[in-house]
Amino acid sequence: MSLDTREGQFLQTFAKLADTLVAGYDVVDLLQMLVDSCRDLLGATAAGILLADEGGELEVVASTSESSRLVEMMQLGAEAGPCIESYFTGQPVIVTDIATSPPEWDRFRASAIEQGFGAVSALPLRLRETTIGTLNLFQNAPGPMDDDDLTAARAFADVATIGILHERSLRESNVVKEQLQNALNSRILIEQAKGVIAHKNTVSVDDAFTLLRSYARSNQRGIAEVAADIVNRRLSI
Repeated sequence: MSLDTREGQFLQTFAKLADTLVAGYDVVDLLQMLVDSCRDLLGATAAGILLADEGGELEVVASTSESSRLVEMMQLGAEAGPCIESYFTGQPVIVTDIATSPPEWDRFRASAIEQGFGAVSALPLRLRETTIGTLNLFQNAPGPMDDDDLTAARAFADVATIGILHERSLRESNVVKEQLQNALNSRILIEQAKGVIAHKNTVSVDDAFTLLRSYARSNQRGIAEVAADIVNRRLSI
């Protein structure tokens, strides 16, 4: 298959997404590649991605234009519009004629029409029961998006979602590993400090630990912190 064909360009895009995920990536770079590909390959006039923060609020993280009007329109859609509906339902929201969208979307509708958009497809960034945001594709003319283009857009969104969640799980895993290693390192210091205290005071290691813990509590310090000071001869108990 020639890479100059549309199908070949789709394959190139998936390959780029896969390479990015394997090689290590910045989330914003990944999502920018995604929206640019949707504009260039799927006939969308504009595209943007919103991700949910810790409080569940959707924020624009990538778009095919940094025009304040486009960003503002997507934010309006995140307050009352297809973006927020797709996010909360976890389902695609296809609006074939923005002019006839629900009354509660009036601010989004007015902004979209003012910018010349006639239709929008909001696709959830979802993996199983977890939805992290939406991919939003805008068209100038009213009407449904081509079925094949919509399928490709959903596939792009799925790959990006898997990548983001995978990166988050790795980061959280690394945090857990770091916390575990810190705990192990602290335990080594405590064992060493117990030995120092036991030797100096001619007491058992149990009594040495009691002294260590009592000092830490009395001075509102962590046991590992006190142990480090003892081992490094900054403190004597």
